[in-house]
This record gives sequence, C-alpha cells and structure tokens, in this order.
Amino acid sequence: MAREAKPHRSGEFDLIAKYFAPLAAAAPGALALTDDAALIQVPTGQELVVSSDALVASVHFRSDDSPDLVARKALRVNLSDLAAMGAAPVGYTLATMLPRDIEESWIAAFAAGLAADQKAFGLSLLGGDTTATPGPLSLTVTIFGLVPAGRALLRSGARPGDLVAVSGTIGDGALGLDAASGALAGLSAEDADFLAGRYRLPQPRLALGQALRGIASAALDISDGLVADLGHIAQGSGVGMRLRVASIPLSPAAARAVARDGTRRGRILAGGDDYELALTISPENSTKLAGIAEATAVPITVIGEVVAGQGVRVADEAGREIGLPAGGYAHF
Repeated sequence: MAREAKPHRSGEFDLIAKYFAPLAAAAPGALALTDDAALIQVPTGQELVVSSDALVASVHFRSDDSPDLVARKALRVNLSDLAAMGAAPVGYTLATMLPRDIEESWIAAFAAGLAADQKAFGLSLLGGDTTATPGPLSLTVTIFGLVPAGRALLRSGARPGDLVAVSGTIGDGALGLDAASGALAGLSAEDADFLAGRYRLPQPRLALGQALRGIASAALDISDGLVADLGHIAQGSGVGMRLRVASIPLSPAAARAVARDGTRRGRILAGGDDYELALTISPENSTKLAGIAEATAVPITVIGEVVAGQGVRVADEAGREIGLPAGGYAHF
C-alpha cells in the first residue's frame, strides 16, 4: 500500500500496519503490503475480471453512516459487479482519501467492517493507497475475480424473444435512501428501517451470477436504476425491451410505500442502489430459473420481454405504455 500524506497523528505506517495489513494476511500475493504492487496468479482456463468503483461521502453514502457499514458497502458494490459477470472474488485494492481530522476510531471500525465482509465473501485486501484530502471522504475499491474463459456474463447477448428477469426485489435502495434521509413520510419505523438497511448494506448476488453462466444471455447489476440499467443491455445488444410494471417484484415495505404514494413508483423504476441482477434469458433456458432460484436462495422474477427495436418501455396493468421518469442516476 503506497504511503503519501500523513493525515493522522499515528502516521500512515502505523495505521497501515495496525488496521490494513491484517486484512491482507491471507493473500500471499499481497506481500504484507510492503511492496509497490501485488501479485495475482490466474489459473489456466480462467480469465481475470477487474472492476473499480469510487464512493464519495454524501454522494454514495451518508456522511453519518457508521464506518463499518461504509466499508461493507464499498466492498459489496464492487462484489456486485463481479456477480453481474458471473465471477468469483479473489481480492481487492483499496484507496482511501481521508479528511485530516478523521478519528482513528473511525478507521478502526472501518477496517472491522472490511474484515467481516472479507470473511463472509472469501477475499483479501491486496494493496492500495492511503492519503489525506481537504475534500470529502472518498474511497476507491478495485476488485479482482475469476471466471472460466469465455463464460463471463456480458451485456451484449440479449436477443428478441428472450425474457427479462430480475433478482430479489426492486426499489428498496432508492426508497431506502429516502427513508434514511427522512424523506419517506408515513411509513412505519420497521418499514423505514428495512428500506434504509437495504440502501446501506446491499447483497451482492455472487452465487446467482455464477449459476447463470451459460444460461443467461446477458446480465448486469442494478446500480443506477432498473430502466436505465436495462437500457444498457438494450443498447449493448441492439434490442428493445418491454416491461410490465405489475410484474416488478417489490418488498412488502416498498409495496406499502408505493400504495401510500403512487408517485413513488417512479423511484422504483429510476432509483438506484439495489445491486440486484437484471438478466435476459431465452425461453428455452427460462425453465431452469426456478431451480437456480431455489439453489441460490434468491428469488428471480420475469418482468418483460426483449423485442426488436431500441429502448426500454414499461406498460401499466392495462397494457398501456406509461411515461418514464428521467433516466437513472447520473453524476454529470
């Protein structure tokens, strides 16, 4: 892990040795975080899958979120990218841009969160960078995974006639941000806590992604919003999609939120932060979905079809096309 500025009284050398080096202990290629880079062996017949995500305080997580949850979300949104490719995790690097006045206790709790999810998902820290910043707290995780050569799930394989499906429930992340921000009036405390928890701690669908290799024709994870992300598959595959709003699976908490205020349906369609998988699958393979759902303990719901054309359209319960909110989350 490179050492640059000294934002903490303890100094980077001490902080890295105390909090981050233990996270690399199980990875020989990390070289105890004492070299300039890590070494990753790629077994014969495997391909290395690499993804990177940056998280910025007050953009990707609330500045008052607990540090262990911030750490786990930073890791999980990257694990979700591996899930979308059908890959298994190997390790990750971490760049932390920390405000100079951050407390060491925050770093300790952050490292504990990483340790918990490393154990849960079977990967190790490989290296990274620690530096100070005058701006907001920022984190960048680069994650590495393995997938059998030629078997990665891509966005470009959808064909007219395929079915469109999603894992889990949709809209919890966006509604959870609203709940955490106090902008979701009228819900019970239990529902608000559930939705906020889904926003703060997504569930990467790694086992599901691996089970879909060779079965799904295209896949991605839902980070920027259901319609926007399915639009990426549509564009990458040169097809269109028709979705049925009534088929989109909602958690009981999200269903109650929408029942109370119908305008929240727009958040279901365009909100981000679900980190569920969206996929397309041929009708011939669709009979396997129930078995995959049971084996991975993740519900899978068919919500539409791939059609000739372009773009994503959504129909209401009567089959009428409904107007869509402006595209999913965009930084610029």
